[in-house]
Amino acid sequence: MARCARFRPGDPADPAQAAKEALRTLARQHEALAADLAELREHLDALTAQAAPALRAAKGIGPDVASILLIAAGDNPHRLRSEESFAALCGASPVEASSGRTVRHRLN
Repeated sequence: MARCARFRPGDPADPAQAAKEALRTLARQHEALAADLAELREHLDALTAQAAPALRAAKGIGPDVASILLIAAGDNPHRLRSEESFAALCGASPVEASSGRTVRHRLN
């Protein structure tokens, strides 16, 4: 990406130079978005550490997972009493969808 961002295209009528221009533009956009993403990740890291330090201290819980759990729990973490209640909240709990002799389940 860094190399493409440094391209110096010439005559835009030449297909190779036009491709260089397109690559340079896309590489610069990628670098800008990557910088924005890094800044947002730092903010998310600080916010989740402030909002739920015990959650962030748990093994395997980074800022992304912590933010997802905080959003799911909302202001009432007691809604998540078990794995089953969390699955129901996410819409991933099984619901019986049987008919006749066929016994099957589908996602909520």
